[in-house]
Amino acid sequence: MKKLVFLGLSALLCMQPSNSQETREDLLKTLDSKSETYGAIAQEIWELAEMGYLEHKSSALLQKTLADEGFSIKKGVAGIPTAFIAEYGSGSPVIAILGEYDALPGLSQQAVAEKKSANKAAGHACGHHLFGTASTAAAIAAKSWLKKNNGKGTIRFYGCPAEEGGSGKVYMVREGLFNDVDVALHWHPGSQNAASAGAALANKSAKFRFHGTSAHAAGAPERGRSALDGVEAMNVMVNMMREHIPQEARIHYVITDGGKAPNVVPNFAEVYYYARHNRRDVVIDIFDRIVKAGEGAALGTGTTMDYEMIGGTHELLPNLTLQKIMHSNLSKVGGVSYSDDEEVFAEKISKSLGYENLDVNRAISVQPYKEEARAYGSTDVGDVSFTVPTVGMSSATWVPGTPAHSWQAVAAGGTSIGNKGMMVAAKALTLTAVDLFENPGIVTKAKAELEERRGKDFKYIPLLGDRPPALDYRK
Repeated sequence: MKKLVFLGLSALLCMQPSNSQETREDLLKTLDSKSETYGAIAQEIWELAEMGYLEHKSSALLQKTLADEGFSIKKGVAGIPTAFIAEYGSGSPVIAILGEYDALPGLSQQAVAEKKSANKAAGHACGHHLFGTASTAAAIAAKSWLKKNNGKGTIRFYGCPAEEGGSGKVYMVREGLFNDVDVALHWHPGSQNAASAGAALANKSAKFRFHGTSAHAAGAPERGRSALDGVEAMNVMVNMMREHIPQEARIHYVITDGGKAPNVVPNFAEVYYYARHNRRDVVIDIFDRIVKAGEGAALGTGTTMDYEMIGGTHELLPNLTLQKIMHSNLSKVGGVSYSDDEEVFAEKISKSLGYENLDVNRAISVQPYKEEARAYGSTDVGDVSFTVPTVGMSSATWVPGTPAHSWQAVAAGGTSIGNKGMMVAAKALTLTAVDLFENPGIVTKAKAELEERRGKDFKYIPLLGDRPPALDYRK
């Protein structure tokens, strides 16, 4: 393996101890030797497909895996039964690795290259079974490096539930659980290998609940006041509002309860809203206008309305000091190579997505480094990134061209393709953690960049307020 060189950093940061090269090779070889073990863990979580704040078995499996490797475990942190912290070592620097393990509702799918439901309530359409397992593998490998080299510092795994709309990490940040962390590492499944500067939209979400009066819809309609009318009136007004918000903003909704029978005027109805933008102050303004639309809808339909905040996340704050190092390490690790059977599977998935040819190079190669990124989705990693220097990457756990939250993502995540991409991430995270333990100057530089980017007067205020964790939002 070639000597690692971090382009653009000072010679001080590039210096390695004499035994570092051998140790790095040993770490990567050990990860390769454990790929089947970690693959089995990931596939067990894929089969469980537990939704946000309901990931009891998935969380327990990762806790046991880390405990068996000598990590101390703090369970149920931040008032969340499925959240935990696993720790090894002592003192500074404290390097955190984030792991997720929640599935998405309504995306059940078998691990085959055609649409075929597995008849489950949920599916891992965002690859969080791979996310949590790769991060666990990296934490264990970093622990091994600390132990073998008598290294100073602490490796800490954060078991983060309910990323998909539940804002699990926000409660952990709000609780102060990252206050002593020096750097946080994360990654995400994807359809290519990349470690460029990332971006994510700030997000506020809530369930709006309308209350009316039931009546026979044909026999006594004048006695009824339809809660569903309230929901529909609100939706009409919000859809009109789309013309008068910044074009980069996004608003989504789904009616989660619209009544039970056409001949009964619904006395209850519920609609679930998201508002997003790349600046949290704009999101706050848009969300407040959505609330006003709900209030007006209730007034106009003779109903009442209340709402429950479900989630709220900051935009993602990049850290280029760390990002260059992560990209260098991912480039050293390289991408995924398909077997003949995997390539046949990938070609079928690619055709199901409407592509004439499989762009296999996106799985094999690492994308060029870029410092500009456009945000589309949201993540509660954003709140972590405003608290400590944070860096992430993605690896090709899905067939190139696959969008997240699709049955194709679920299918590939249940195969060896997903497992191979997962191990790419585990290796890159491990090498980056070792860099941080070896070179405290990197941490110092990353912290200075964080201070500059967020501003000296920055004060963290969670967008979801002081509400307790929304533990039943997927029930």
